[in-house]
Amino acid sequence: MHQMTSSTTSATAPASDALLTASTEELDAVKRKVLGRDSEFRYYESTSSLYKSNGLLNILLSTEGEVHDPDVVFDRLRWGGLYICVSSRKTEVREVAKRFVDRGFMIDRGPSYVWSEWGVPIISPKAHYVVVRKTQLVRPKEFSDRFTYQVELERRDDAHAEGPPGTEHWVVRKQVPTFERILARLQHKAPHLPLELLERRAKKFAEQIFPLFLTREAAMLKVIERECPPEYHHRFPRLIDLEKDESGYVRVLRTTWLRNGGKPMHQIEFARQGADLLQVLHDRIGIIHLDLRMDNMVITEHGVGFIDFGSAVRAGEDIHGNAVLSTLFGELMKTSHIQRMLDRMSTAGSITSQVIRDAYQRVDKAVDLFYLAVLMNQPTSTPELRDMIQYEKFSPEAVAISGLTDAVLRPADPQHPRLRSAQDLLNEVQKIEADLRTGKYNPTPAQQLSAPKPRIWIWK
Repeated sequence: MHQMTSSTTSATAPASDALLTASTEELDAVKRKVLGRDSEFRYYESTSSLYKSNGLLNILLSTEGEVHDPDVVFDRLRWGGLYICVSSRKTEVREVAKRFVDRGFMIDRGPSYVWSEWGVPIISPKAHYVVVRKTQLVRPKEFSDRFTYQVELERRDDAHAEGPPGTEHWVVRKQVPTFERILARLQHKAPHLPLELLERRAKKFAEQIFPLFLTREAAMLKVIERECPPEYHHRFPRLIDLEKDESGYVRVLRTTWLRNGGKPMHQIEFARQGADLLQVLHDRIGIIHLDLRMDNMVITEHGVGFIDFGSAVRAGEDIHGNAVLSTLFGELMKTSHIQRMLDRMSTAGSITSQVIRDAYQRVDKAVDLFYLAVLMNQPTSTPELRDMIQYEKFSPEAVAISGLTDAVLRPADPQHPRLRSAQDLLNEVQKIEADLRTGKYNPTPAQQLSAPKPRIWIWK
């Protein structure tokens, strides 16, 4: 669970400009003398609040007298996005810098100023500014729905980045949370349980469970880098370095940042790239992800990518040969979001494929196949990717992919399903894409409205 439309996207004015950043003399001066020379600002300007009034932003600008609420900004920015405050008042800009650093941001530039109007020192007024970056994935002292690691962006000169402007000095730092934070999370979720019990659980998570899975993730990333075909390297995070404790467990790992913000793509392209990458992961690299949720997928300038391999296993790996791993993965198979969803959909009759039903509470490639088939049909289920996948509910491609998802989950012959692997799924997506391109698949409006929709839910 990690990580997140580039300047190649045309900047069209939205229907309502209520949330657009208004131009001021100070902002114009900062744009001309500072931001206009910055490659990251130029790259993402068309997806900033200067042109975009809704959805997640890569850059949010504010001017004098605005509220400058860090919590509101946090929700409007993509991870790694920039908030730029410009004002004629030095105290306002400095106060913004101070407030934002305490709420999940880091100062990227400033506070500083440029001379506005003619740019003549002393005579011209000053335009003060500060640029801060959203580096935390979750606000400090708050909890996400997922019980996971402390994840944040960290500034480094040797980031080994090969992404768009703005990634060259930043890496993803993933760290085992402290005992205190784990305990606070447990108390928040189960306030009725005795403190002594929660402390024992927190200690086990801090000293054994989280370090073990982070160590496994580091190992999986090394396998990916070694086995991945060169043309797919940019679509997986690359391990940069790690820190171990005295027991040899990984406590901190750093990876390249696969920054969301690639060019928006059609639903069929998202489906094809996802199936293609899963086929590479399963059949050429030999890894099963097991937690292929939408928030573990990104769309970068290189296309669809997969992240967060903490739950992953090697194909054919003997989990049960290790007592600790067997116990932990046994619990994971009972409590994970995907396994719970698989159980509910099977019980409701939305899954009849025996291949997928047999994957329940098992380490199996069919777990990844199941969830990717669901995500293809509901590609806008997460805010991070919602405006990056062009999805129209009753369009020909949406109807075709809906039928494909239904064929995966509820095949004509449940005991012998035709679609059993990522390669099978990829073949079908490519066929649909070809039929759409040549006009062979072009349902009438009446057929589109009456097309059967598989009974699928994204369970919370």
